Amino acid sequence: MQFKYPEILWGLLLLLIPILIHLFQLRRFKKTPFTNVKFLKQVVTESRKSSTLKKWLLLLARLGLLAALVIAFAQPFIANESALQEKETVFYLDNSFSMNGEIENGNLFKNTIQEFIKAIPKDQRFTLFTNNQVFKDVEIKDIQNDLLNLNVTSEQLGVAEIVLKGNTYFSNEAGIQKNLVLISDFQQRMGAIQKVDSISNVNITYIKPANNKIINTSIDSVFIGDRTNGTIELVAQLSTNSSEQTVPVSLFNEEVLIAKTAGKFDDSKNAEVRFTVNANDVILGKVALTDTGLDYDNQFYFNLDKKSKIKVLVISNSSADFLNRIYSNDEFTLTSSSLEQLNYSAIDNQDLVVFNEIQKIPNSLITAIKSFSTNGGNYVLIPAIDGDLNSYNELATLNNSRYVNAIVQEMAISTIKTEHPIFANVFDKNVTDFQFPKVKERFKITTKDPIAIEFQNKEPFLIGSNNAYFFAASINNDNSNFKNSPLIVPTFYNMGINSLKLLPLYASLRNQVEIELPITLQQDDIIKIANEKNEFIPQQRVLPKKVQINFIENPKEAGIYRIMHNDNTIRHISFNDNRKESELLYSQIPVENNNSSLSDFFLESQKNNAINEFWKWFAILALAFVLIETLLQRFLK
Repeated sequence: MQFKYPEILWGLLLLLIPILIHLFQLRRFKKTPFTNVKFLKQVVTESRKSSTLKKWLLLLARLGLLAALVIAFAQPFIANESALQEKETVFYLDNSFSMNGEIENGNLFKNTIQEFIKAIPKDQRFTLFTNNQVFKDVEIKDIQNDLLNLNVTSEQLGVAEIVLKGNTYFSNEAGIQKNLVLISDFQQRMGAIQKVDSISNVNITYIKPANNKIINTSIDSVFIGDRTNGTIELVAQLSTNSSEQTVPVSLFNEEVLIAKTAGKFDDSKNAEVRFTVNANDVILGKVALTDTGLDYDNQFYFNLDKKSKIKVLVISNSSADFLNRIYSNDEFTLTSSSLEQLNYSAIDNQDLVVFNEIQKIPNSLITAIKSFSTNGGNYVLIPAIDGDLNSYNELATLNNSRYVNAIVQEMAISTIKTEHPIFANVFDKNVTDFQFPKVKERFKITTKDPIAIEFQNKEPFLIGSNNAYFFAASINNDNSNFKNSPLIVPTFYNMGINSLKLLPLYASLRNQVEIELPITLQQDDIIKIANEKNEFIPQQRVLPKKVQINFIENPKEAGIYRIMHNDNTIRHISFNDNRKESELLYSQIPVENNNSSLSDFFLESQKNNAINEFWKWFAILALAFVLIETLLQRFLK
């Protein structure tokens, strides 16, 4: 037994007072003569015995009364050692999308919040944080309404991040028991489970709410499968963890239903659905399905706007008809000029400049191209057979490359680097049965830039990175059959496409996205992004004839957004939440750190922290002694 105020026990010394009073009576007996006490001897003996017994009983009653009062004021109790230690508790509540699944008895996330509110002691102070919110040093009554209105988010902290962030909410005082409680479904993508945080001496507890298996079907992605002059084929990829064979899928343009089909799942529980739309239509699209699992992945946003034409300038003193066929009018605006007739002022208005076998590039043009490149422009250098290497290297050295010497030797092209950006999504697999072209004469190039196409001796034929591309050989018909190769179209076409970072079909939230708009901004002009709910100003860099826009922190919600200039909608851009939350792969929790439910956790905590106080019982005992003394005084003679 322990005492809250042990110093009060010194009051037990007061027990000596009634003992002294009873042992040393201050009253003296007075003798009175009496004629004959013969017949009183027996009465006197009996009276003395009765009086002595009463005195001792009264003494015990008074001693008991005084002792019970002293002990009651000292407040005795029984408790575990941990119950007496000062404690700080921090809770992490996972509000990611995977927690928002529908289970047999309702919504997993809402059920977890209600159980937390019901189970936590009303007077307990704590700190609670989620993936995007913090409630510091509160009681449940302070944040109950906030918790009930809490929404799920696409943000997801890893276990290591949670532990690190949780530690910041504890005080630095020594001797305090620190408890970090993680409430989550613990998806595998959250990282490894830590058994203990030995560095900060924090007790970690993992609570996984009871979640019957969540049955979920998801729209994972949307892409363009095939494109003709008049139509575009849209492909939506689906996945499921259920036993469903088919699922209905709808295509909307804004809120108007324009197509409906059914996705049939294969043995790997994946499916594809296809929609055909008019290539000339502006579509603010949404692919949607109905599912009882997770809600966020039941719709997928995308948009098809009218394409901005890419401006290409070809500087050539020879025929460049092959570029006229590649850079067609439906996607490109092609301008051709000889070196002598070149209008230098037109360069800054281009997206791509192609040097087609110019024997020597003048210094003035090199200066103009350097300025053009600095402002985000792209260029391609196709050398002439007898080209001036010094002028070529004025541009090549800017990109960590150099033309070394000319080599007269027939050499075949043998390797296409399919991972290079200009060949992205061109080849489904490594090319092995391809009719590769040859060259008769070439230049040797040393470079640190990525190689796109390689000769059979491993020397580069085409290199390029950032905004510059360099060929190692002339591609005219006298020197090479490259123009007749199927390789020429994707090579130059993708160089053109990549020269302007066009708006993607969609983008993922919280991933860095960069686009370019071919517009000219006046001073103090800005680009705004908006939809029905939100409006914000993105990071933007103004360049001659175009604007670079970066999306990093915003937007925060999935949907289709308008790109606006002076309150006019220029284009649209769509954002979707990352689909990793749909995988539903769970980690194993260490048994020693696990609690089956929030209710069990709080019951166990209350049991371990329980303090059994006995002062009330001693107060009752004191009253009992008062009653005993009263009865003794009244009935015992």
